[in-house]
Formats: sequence, C-alpha cells, structure tokens
Amino acid sequence: MVKSLTAQALRRHWVTHQEIALLDVREEGPYSDAHPLFALSVPVSEIEEKLPPLVPRLSAPIVVYDDGEGYVERAAARISALGYHNVAILDGGLSAYACVGEVYRDVNVPSKAFGELVEAIAGTPSLPARDVKEVLERNKDVVVLDARRFQEYNTMSIPRGRSCPGGELLYRFFEAVPSPDTTVIVNCAGRTRSIVGTQSLVNSGIPNRVVALRNGTIGWTLEGLELEHSKIERVPQPSHEASLKAREYAAEWAQHVGVRILNGDQLSQFAATAKTRTLYMLDVRDPDEYALGHPAGFSSAPGGQLVQATDEWVGVRGARIVLYDTDGVRARMTGSWLVQLGWEVYVLDEQSKVPDNVSSPESPSWEAQSSGAITIDDLAAFTEATVVDLSRSPIYRKGHIPGAWFTSGPELARDLNTVSGTGPIVLTSPNGNVAAMNVEYARKTVSREVFYLAGGTAAWVATNRPLETEARWLSQPIDIYKRPYEGTSNARKDMQGYIDWEHGLVAQLANDGVACFHVVRGKRVEEKEL
Repeated sequence: MVKSLTAQALRRHWVTHQEIALLDVREEGPYSDAHPLFALSVPVSEIEEKLPPLVPRLSAPIVVYDDGEGYVERAAARISALGYHNVAILDGGLSAYACVGEVYRDVNVPSKAFGELVEAIAGTPSLPARDVKEVLERNKDVVVLDARRFQEYNTMSIPRGRSCPGGELLYRFFEAVPSPDTTVIVNCAGRTRSIVGTQSLVNSGIPNRVVALRNGTIGWTLEGLELEHSKIERVPQPSHEASLKAREYAAEWAQHVGVRILNGDQLSQFAATAKTRTLYMLDVRDPDEYALGHPAGFSSAPGGQLVQATDEWVGVRGARIVLYDTDGVRARMTGSWLVQLGWEVYVLDEQSKVPDNVSSPESPSWEAQSSGAITIDDLAAFTEATVVDLSRSPIYRKGHIPGAWFTSGPELARDLNTVSGTGPIVLTSPNGNVAAMNVEYARKTVSREVFYLAGGTAAWVATNRPLETEARWLSQPIDIYKRPYEGTSNARKDMQGYIDWEHGLVAQLANDGVACFHVVRGKRVEEKEL
C-alpha cells in the first residue's frame, strides 16, 4: 500500500530545505486554477514522459495529489513502475492542503511571485507604456531589449525592440549598448522577465539608465498602442572585448550574492553522490550554442527561461544545481537569481574541463512495449476502427487523423466507455509515445480491442496522408491553460486580470511562509533622467 504524507509534513520539507517533489497529476487546466506553491504539473497520463527529467533520482521523495478525481493511486503505481521507490500520496489532496497553506493560480508561480518580490524589495525602475512610447519618439539614443524567447518576440514586439533573451542580457549588453549614455528599456510580455532582466542589469552595476516596460506587451496593448509582428532583429554574439567586460560585472555581482564556483574535481564528487542527493547539471547558454556542442550530462536550460520557469527543469525542491557556460557571464547571472530563489546552486568555472567520469546515476526509464502496436497499414486495413487522440488540444485543433476523437488522458477510461461502435480502438498521440504509455490501462477499462499507432500522428503525416481540423470532443479541452501573455488574441479582461493577479503575489507569499526567497540588495545607484 502506498504511504501518505500530510500537508504539514510536506511544508516542513520546504522550510527546512529537504528534498521533495510535489506532483499535481490532474490536467494543466485544473492545475492552473489552484495548486500549492511548488507543485509541478505532471498529468497522470504523461508521467512516463514528463517525470524522468524533472526527477532524475530514483530515491528522491515524491508526493502526488489530485482534488478528489481519483487519479492518485494510478499515478503512484505508474511512478513506482518507473523505478521510483519513495512515493507518497498527499493526505486529503488539494482541499486538505488548502486548509494549511496558500493555493495559487496560473503556472510557473514561484518565479513570477519572486519577480514581484524583487520589484517590491529592490524598487526595480519601470515606466508605463505611454511614457516609454514618448521616450522612443523623442530620444534616438535608446535601445529596447526584448527579454523573451525569440519565438515570442517574433510573434509580437514593441517598436525598436531587439531580441535578447533574459539569460543573454548582460552577456550581450556591451555589444548592443556600447555607450554608457544610452538609455535601455527591457520588456517582456507581462512583468516577470522585464523586472528580472532590468534588475539583472541594474545589479551588475553597468553605468546606463535601465528601465522596464511596466506590464510588458500586455501594458502596451491595454493602452491601445500598436505592436509590431514578425520582427527578426537579434542582438549578436558579443565581441571578445565586450564579453570580457560583461564577465567583470557578472563576477562582481555573483560574488556579492554568494554564488559558489566549483571545478571539475568538485563536480565529479557531486556526480558520485547523485544517488543520494539529486543533482541537476544545466547548460544555460543559448539553445543554438548548446546544439552545436555541449558537455555530456548537461541539459539545455537557457538562463532567462530557467529563472522564469524553474519548475520546467528542476522538479525536486531542495536539490543541488550546477550551471555551465563558456563565458563566465551567463551561468553567474543565472546562478545569482537561483540562489535568491532558495536553491543550492554552483557554477562550473568556465576554465575547468568537464570530467570524463561525470555520469548520471541510475535513472528512471520507460520503453514502449511492442504488444499492442499497429502500423499505418494495419490501421488502414481496419474497417470499423475508432481513432482516439491523446494530443494536447491545441495540437489536435491544428490537425488530426480524419475521424479521430480528442480525449483527456487522465479521463481516458471514462471517455473510452462513451465511444460508440464495436470495432477496435486505436490510440494515437503526436509521436505515439503517450498513446503507448496508456494502451495497457485502456485495455483494462473497455471490452473492445485497444491498440496504439506506432509513431503516432507523425507517422501518418510521413506517409503523405491528410489531416483534418473538424473537432470531435470526448472531453472538454482542459488540458492546456491559455496564457494571457502569449499570442495576440487575448481578451482585455484576461490580460488585465493577469496583471492584477501578479500584483497580489507578494501578499500570498507572505501569508504562505514556505518560499524561502531572499532578495539580495545591490549598491545604490543614483537614477539618471531620461
């Protein structure tokens, strides 16, 4: 029988910095409505795919919960089947937790709440949209740095914006802004990356006047100002001289914060104890650089996004993190924020060689069983088959196998029992993996034959077969939370509601008492007039 853990005991782990991973095994929609601060969204139907990179150590303590839907026993069994052996169920689920701790809405909440705390403590300089517009119109010596991922910048940006993701800001700064007299405006879609990006530059001690666009592109849109689209301007890689200059600023700030630097031998020691102490090794450089070559054992985690969405890479609160770069800037600046977010963080000295003997401990693994797999030709030969698609709903909407029904993975048993017909059921998903993960469970819940499509919908497309967009819903599409700060079709009330929500996060943190965040103050710098 799976053991249980009380909400009070869970919270003690956070406050005392003991390792623990908390998994919300519902769909992302319900998760985004209410969850504890450090909960991860890992739907029960996607555990085998999502959990291993988030929790790489098999003996790490894992706690699962739902809100009474009945998913937790199934989730615990699937987690144990992967080889994890310290799994518990949260006693009383979400409702019991809500009696003793704050519950939060939205996603990536720890980072967003921390960003609001940074602004409140550090007084991060910012300007509202119309003031920024006026500055851009009357001042030619202004540089606008968009701290989001390039894809987000390409979708929409403010005038004169150039893409410079948050982890790259100081590293590329002196290439983009050679003069100390240039005013710099940092923006994102909402608030967090603008605040953290601006404060990164302010903290580093650069001589320029730096301000955030208050409320980002949301604030710009709510003021009725026009955004630009499909822009491709990027801040280039810095020259050797500019990189060395940035390193001086980064090193001084990282030392002030208390970022610890380690060498290859110390990294080997950490790796040797990774069976008993969870270790994440993350390469914080630009993903394109990572793709060209990276040290074995390090995963790509661009620095700005890692700070903005730490819970998408690091699932075990209380774990140890080692950061890598080749320049001595990006890892130090990223590390300075993760330290303040309460993580035990180290930066590998860029002059140190990554040891060859650094290897991952025994890690969770899953392989698709050949039993139940069918090919595209097999599917074509069926005359009364029903195709059920386990894609995320936005992917399903864009195109799916003709006649395929959308289903919620966690509610697969319920939905399959509503499908009419007597022929076989064929599960599919984008690459077939999620379908394969759920075929055995599906077979136990219906009397019809159940198969999964090897290679998934991608295999269908590869044979030049058509997709369709007509939707057939077995489940309501609650699998994805529509972020009010992404895309260009958001309702004004949703954007304003999101900004209002962010402003309330500091009060929630104070009432909750488990964050263990600490904002390090920098040297005071006199503000310059715009």
